[in-house]
Amino acid sequence: MEWSSREEEFVKRAGFALMAALAVHDKKAEDERFLPFLSAIEMESYDDRNYVRKAVNWALRNIGKRNTALNASAIACAERIRAEGTKSGRWIASDALRELRSDTVKRRLAKHK
Repeated sequence: MEWSSREEEFVKRAGFALMAALAVHDKKAEDERFLPFLSAIEMESYDDRNYVRKAVNWALRNIGKRNTALNASAIACAERIRAEGTKSGRWIASDALRELRSDTVKRRLAKHK
C-alpha cells in the first residue's frame, strides 16, 4: 500500500496492481484486509496519468468482485469518487460502476454466497 501513495508513475501503478492481484489471488484474505485499499483508491483517484488511472480502476473492480460485502463497499467508494468531479475520478468511477453493477457480476457473487 505504501507504493500507491508514491509520486513515480510506475511505482504508484505497481502499488495498485498489487492490490488488484491480491484481490484475485489471495482467496483466504479477510475483507478487512481490503478496506484500507479502498481508502487509498479514493485518495489517489485524482491522478490522471493513464497507467495509474487504469491500475486504480483495476484494483477497485477486483476488490468489488470478491464478495457481496466488498462489492457494496467498492460501489460506495466509486460513487464518492464520481462525486469528487475530477476527470480521472469520473472515468474510474463510471467504468468500475458499470462492471460492479452488471448482471454478470451480480450472478457470480450470488453463486458464491
